[in-house]
Amino acid sequence: QVQLVESGGGLVQAGGSLRLSCAASGFTFSSYAMSWYRQAPGKERELVALIRSSGYSTNYADSVKGRFTISRDNAKKSVYLRMNSLKPEDTAVYYCNARRSSDDYWGQGTQVTVSS
Repeated sequence: QVQLVESGGGLVQAGGSLRLSCAASGFTFSSYAMSWYRQAPGKERELVALIRSSGYSTNYADSVKGRFTISRDNAKKSVYLRMNSLKPEDTAVYYCNARRSSDDYWGQGTQVTVSS
């Protein structure tokens, strides 16, 4: 069955870095656009970064441009989010998403907490 398993979250001080990973299985990973979303308490889930199936095209939320980098390894069926210069407002549950046409898969999320 389809699985997306996130890891790498945790508690970090402002200005620090984290690298999130998402391991995929159960579908043709290389054919899917992969994204990271986040949801802070009391807020709607928002798109953080997206990488298309080729890996050559990416998009970022304005709030993370220049600080976060999304990448993928199709051989390892994994997508990553490198987060630098973290801010308290980056605190949220981060979710991995895979999408292709009507297929839309989600992981269970990993908590990122940035202390000031």
